[in-house]
Amino acid sequence: MGESGPSTQQCSRAGCTAPAQWNVNWRNPRIHGLDRVKVWLACTDHVDYLSEYLTTRNFPVVVSDLTEAVSVVPDGSGA
Repeated sequence: MGESGPSTQQCSRAGCTAPAQWNVNWRNPRIHGLDRVKVWLACTDHVDYLSEYLTTRNFPVVVSDLTEAVSVVPDGSGA
């Protein structure tokens, strides 16, 4: 079976088609435990925007390199 979709990972910012270079790891602490990690992909131009968007909503955020997996996003995390 063939794969569909882009061959490179793309930034999650609306309208951006740049290749992703960062993981913006986050969770909603009101409904998810420490081990539930959601990931948005970000290019260098949008990593701060996406991280700040989540932080202003009181979601814990950990920014990591695209190749680095994060298994826990603790409360009080910052970019």
